[in-house]
Amino acid sequence: MVTEWINGFTIKVVAENGEIVISANREGLLSLAKHLMVLADGEPGEHIHYDEHNAFEEGSAELIIERVR
Repeated sequence: MVTEWINGFTIKVVAENGEIVISANREGLLSLAKHLMVLADGEPGEHIHYDEHNAFEEGSAELIIERVR
């Protein structure tokens, strides 16, 4: 699956006390929206795995979004 990032994106994910907070600038939100559209057109079982090593800001929690049915 090919995903594209919009230049200048920043995204941080924090998970604590049973809550997940995704904080992103405009470019980050648009990038995530594009990724979700690609995933929606994919096959069940396809997923996108995000973490601080491939997309998110340092200290971010891992986030996996999976296409089902």
